[in-house]
Amino acid sequence: MHILLALLCVSIAAAPGCTGLPTKGESMRNTVHSIINIAKITLVHIKKLRTKLPVAPEMEVITPSIEGLTSISHDLGLLDNALQSSSTDLLSQIQADVSSLEGRVRLLAVTMDCPVAARPRGESSENLFPDSHHYLTLTQVQHYLEKFLLNKDKLKVC
Repeated sequence: MHILLALLCVSIAAAPGCTGLPTKGESMRNTVHSIINIAKITLVHIKKLRTKLPVAPEMEVITPSIEGLTSISHDLGLLDNALQSSSTDLLSQIQADVSSLEGRVRLLAVTMDCPVAARPRGESSENLFPDSHHYLTLTQVQHYLEKFLLNKDKLKVC
């Protein structure tokens, strides 16, 4: 009986600290951590996919500068559109990763009261060389995410 009463007192005393919602700061830290993890996982998915594809020719791509949440959200939206325009299941996991990443960055930007433009619209286009387009898109995503991880401190800036 005394043990049950002691357990009840301990649980009541510990409950306020255990049931509280995370603060805004904790929530933002969790979101940043999640964004970084998704970017790393996406790079693993890209590297795994590249082992299944024929060796790609060397491609040089221009990666936009990473200035803050507003530009990151916009750039990820453009990359997501490029991945969606690929009519192949090969890139579907990468597209899902980038879409999730863009959504979390957008959410973080809104939470920090950053100006966020409407999501870029996808352009439907017929590619005469779909394999080249897939390689190019994959390379663009890979280079952007590598640069993003080197500049992850920009997740604290609008």
